[in-house]
Amino acid sequence: QAQLVESGGGLVQPGGSLRLSCAASGSIFSIGSMGWYRQAPGKQRELVATITSGGSTNYADSVKGRFTISRDNAKNTVYLQMNGLKPEDTAVYYCNAELQLRLRRPPSDYWGQGTQVAVSS
Repeated sequence: QAQLVESGGGLVQPGGSLRLSCAASGSIFSIGSMGWYRQAPGKQRELVATITSGGSTNYADSVKGRFTISRDNAKNTVYLQMNGLKPEDTAVYYCNAELQLRLRRPPSDYWGQGTQVAVSS
């Protein structure tokens, strides 16, 4: 089996920065797109940013110019650098990845357990 493990959340003041990491582990044949989603209290989960295996990126309009997604394919890890954080960025952040565990088997969506990001003075 495989799993995604996130780290890097915490409490930060407005304008501050945080870096989230998410490592995929287990018996993995290949990894497709990876991304970050977030869910604030009382709201639906929303896309923050995604990155393909080739490095193409996509961002929610609300984080463009402030957040940067990147990945290290050798380490099966995706990162989210968050700068200029605002109180409205407060949410649980979830890592997502398309994992193919076996050759000739289709990839499946995997989710991390979530990491809390709180932006407050």
